[in-house]
Amino acid sequence: MGHPTAAVASMLIAFNKPFNVLCQFTDRSQPPRATLAGFGLPPAVYAAGRLDYDSEGLLLLTDDGGLAHQLTDPRHKADKTYWVQVEGTVTDEQVQALRRGVLLNDGPTLPAGVERLEPSPELWPRTPPVRFRKTVPDAWLAITLREGRNRQVRRMTAAVGLPTLRLVRVSMGAHAIGDLQPGQWREIR
Repeated sequence: MGHPTAAVASMLIAFNKPFNVLCQFTDRSQPPRATLAGFGLPPAVYAAGRLDYDSEGLLLLTDDGGLAHQLTDPRHKADKTYWVQVEGTVTDEQVQALRRGVLLNDGPTLPAGVERLEPSPELWPRTPPVRFRKTVPDAWLAITLREGRNRQVRRMTAAVGLPTLRLVRVSMGAHAIGDLQPGQWREIR
C-alpha cells in the first residue's frame, strides 16, 4: 500500500492589473504587449477569469483549476464590481436602464447593481491618462454584475449613451482590491 499523500494547499492571489497589460503570461503579438510575466508572480498560477487589456484592477490568480472554475462560473453567483468613468452626464433614466438590464447584440443582460459614485473615487493615476476634455462632462458609476460577457460593462454603458472612459474592477465575490497599487499583488491564501 502506498503512503497517504498530504493535500497541497491551493494558492490564491489578488493582483492589481495595470492598464494595457494582458491577462496571460505570454503574447505572440508583434511587437509583444505587456503581460503578467513582468510582475514577479509565483510560478504555476494563472488568471481566474479575465480582465480586458484596456481595463484595470482586481485580477485573481490561482494554481487550482477547481478554484478557478468556482471563482468564474456564473452559477456560483460571484458578484463583480467595477468603478466606471463614463463620458456624459448620467441621468436617472440611464441608471434605471442599466439596473433593469440592457439589450446587447448577444441578448439581454441580467439586471445590474448601479450607483453613482459622488464624489469621484480616489484612484491611482492611469498611464497614459484618460483624455480630458473641458467641454465634455464625465461621471463615475459603480456597476455590479453577476455575469461576465466579453466587454460587457463597456457595451452596457454604450447602449445607454454613456461611453466608458476608464474601467477598474474593485471586487470579485468576497475579494477586494483594497490598497493594492497597479502591478502589486498579495497572497490571499
